[in-house]
Amino acid sequence: MIGRREFLSNSALSAAAVLLSKPVRLARAAVSSPSDSRVEVLLDEVVGTISPNIYGHFIEHLGGVIYDGVWVGENSKVQNIGGIRKDLVDEMRKIKAPVVRYPGGCFADSYDWRDGVGPAEKRPRRTNFWIEADASTAPANHIYESNRFGTDEVHALLQTDWLSALSGG
Repeated sequence: MIGRREFLSNSALSAAAVLLSKPVRLARAAVSSPSDSRVEVLLDEVVGTISPNIYGHFIEHLGGVIYDGVWVGENSKVQNIGGIRKDLVDEMRKIKAPVVRYPGGCFADSYDWRDGVGPAEKRPRRTNFWIEADASTAPANHIYESNRFGTDEVHALLQTDWLSALSGG
């Protein structure tokens, strides 16, 4: 069976070979000369205010970002607030991030919010395609997402101390 990275690499190489095998013709109108364009910078003219909500962070299930990074569990020796690292909450207070997207990154492509709801021990395990492991550490060269940190935990975070951390309270 071919791996995901090998498939993508082979596909990209094949597409490049097809494109390079045909002559490329550019229409004369599509080519511009240096005199056709310019950039004007008006330093003293205010255009508008950029919303702080454009800037933010995302939490991605990659490596140890969630488990051991954000989530240590309620019974951890690491100081925590409901299982979330206390030092993370403290740092989020300092930077006053207006937006935190969960789940972030590629993990969001296959995440179903319903998998992270309800008692943690009853949540379904799903394949986490975005974590690579070797055959000695996980079956079929991938690991499983336990959904121990999921929708309920993010919601609890937003309802308690995390909300004040995000708003700078």
